[in-house]
Amino acid sequence: MHRILFLLAMLHFGVNGQESEQIIARQGSVSFFSYTSVEDIEATNNQVLSIIDVPKGEIVVNMLMRAFVFKKALMEEHFNESYVESDLYPELNFIGKIQGMKNPELENGTYLVSGEMEFHGVKKEIELKTKVNKTADSTVFQGEFEVPVSDFNIKIPALLSPNIAKNIQVEFRFEYFPYE
Repeated sequence: MHRILFLLAMLHFGVNGQESEQIIARQGSVSFFSYTSVEDIEATNNQVLSIIDVPKGEIVVNMLMRAFVFKKALMEEHFNESYVESDLYPELNFIGKIQGMKNPELENGTYLVSGEMEFHGVKKEIELKTKVNKTADSTVFQGEFEVPVSDFNIKIPALLSPNIAKNIQVEFRFEYFPYE
């Protein structure tokens, strides 16, 4: 699956003979939290792949939905079978642009990343406030945002509706290294 994303990224970023500085996060992390009156729901996915073409300010993210790990196996089963329907919609994909870059280079600071997220069969334009921290060896992107469940046609049974949050809190952290 990751090879498919890489090929899509190469097609998206274009291969035109110019040197392009690409950085890659092979094990990015995305976690979510949902408060419920019965029991809080939280999970983490540490197998998220992302590539950034730094001079162009373009970013691609690919996440397998079944890679989320829950504290309880039953929560994981309900998440994959009843809510995100991982068999029908196995991935979340995001293609975007980093806004506000000075020169064709990332610097420490906060950036707005805007683009199209495809999740659960729905494509939606989103904007993410992202903190960037560069070190000598890597570049870290991290942030948080809220996802309204209704935006992505996730159906919650009426009986459970009062116990499930309408908005899911999502946190992400990607540590990028030069792509070689």
